[in-house]
Amino acid sequence: MPSSDTGTVHIIGAGLAGLAAAVRLAAQGRRIVLHEATGQPGGRCRSYYDHVTGMVIDNGTHLLLSGNHAAAAYLKAIGAEHLLEGPPSAEFDFVDLATAQRWTVRFNDGQIPWWIFDKNRRVPETRARDYLALMRLMWTSADKPIGELMRCEGPLYERLLEPLFLAALNIEPLHGSGRLAGQIIRETIALGGQACRPLIAPGGIGDAFVAPALRTLRERGVEVTLQHPLHALAFEDDRVTGLDFGEETVALAGDDRVILAVPAYAATAMVPGLSAPTAFRSIVNAHFRIDPPAGAPRMIGVVNGTTEWLFALPGRVAVTVSDAGELLERPRAEVAQTIWNEAAQVLGLTRTLPPWQIVRERRATFAATPEENAKRPGPVTRWRNLVLAGDWIDTGLPATIEGAVRSGHGAAELVAGQGRSEQAA
Repeated sequence: MPSSDTGTVHIIGAGLAGLAAAVRLAAQGRRIVLHEATGQPGGRCRSYYDHVTGMVIDNGTHLLLSGNHAAAAYLKAIGAEHLLEGPPSAEFDFVDLATAQRWTVRFNDGQIPWWIFDKNRRVPETRARDYLALMRLMWTSADKPIGELMRCEGPLYERLLEPLFLAALNIEPLHGSGRLAGQIIRETIALGGQACRPLIAPGGIGDAFVAPALRTLRERGVEVTLQHPLHALAFEDDRVTGLDFGEETVALAGDDRVILAVPAYAATAMVPGLSAPTAFRSIVNAHFRIDPPAGAPRMIGVVNGTTEWLFALPGRVAVTVSDAGELLERPRAEVAQTIWNEAAQVLGLTRTLPPWQIVRERRATFAATPEENAKRPGPVTRWRNLVLAGDWIDTGLPATIEGAVRSGHGAAELVAGQGRSEQAA
């Protein structure tokens, strides 16, 4: 299959990074071919029909915050911003399974954090001066483990920061990157409640982030090729000259571009000498077909349990467990019952196990330690027509939806800039 003489952008990988790059370039009128190795786009942010529970479930339940500007721009570009829902103000409900205590943290909208001076809005048993610990994280110069930058104990840490950092970094926060945690604080809590409002897709992550993107791309004439895994890249001098898909090879013309938006371990197998994270962490998601109680909070953080975040969605309850290595080898039915016992306690439901499904993602994200963070490459490679994208490249953020979309947008802008430079020349 020859490439277009007018210049084609080949995007390898239809996860959120690849989709975001394709949507942005398509809006600029570029000719694009999007290649996806599997039969379903979306990567780790996909939804699918599960025959065991008889419902559509997400590969993982994903949360955005209202300050995630790249993800918001992506949703607007595909006409899907209305598919996310959240409370009118920034508030997070929590429950401690050990004590049955419940509380809600409520951020005020402005950047002056007066909420920390209100005992009815801040974390119980904390004082306003406890929150000064966040300043050191925000302005750390060297990337050190969080445990070396702040006191990882006490009510503030255990009842707010540990659950938030664990969800964002997908690693025990004590060992997590202080630089990445600091960036999270700067882009969310430090900006006030207008940047912290939690948003989820009650109809499914695929319904919000993937299906509208595919529709947008096809309307703009983008070729989307599924079940088309790339086996190898051909290099010559400072260019990628060909794409080997096994049964066919695509020869690249002089003005063709490649955006490689695949997982880190796939990229390092194809790009010589590429530095990338080599350690990963898992996520386990549990889905239960049951109606949550009327009036239950849409999202609840859980302390002192296996469950970490519980989502009460229409007709189902979903639970996310980050850095879940200890659950990977346990029998699935045992994991389901353990998680359901906790969910039932939180929601006041019977402990009889409803129809369930356990989704295990063994390499969900790179391990967000200072050491692994230092291995992340930028988007530019030594081959002038090859650009990288993905939540594992150096976006300044951990492996999140926002980071993936931001990387896709950055790759698209690099490709567009290369095209403009060549036209000027």
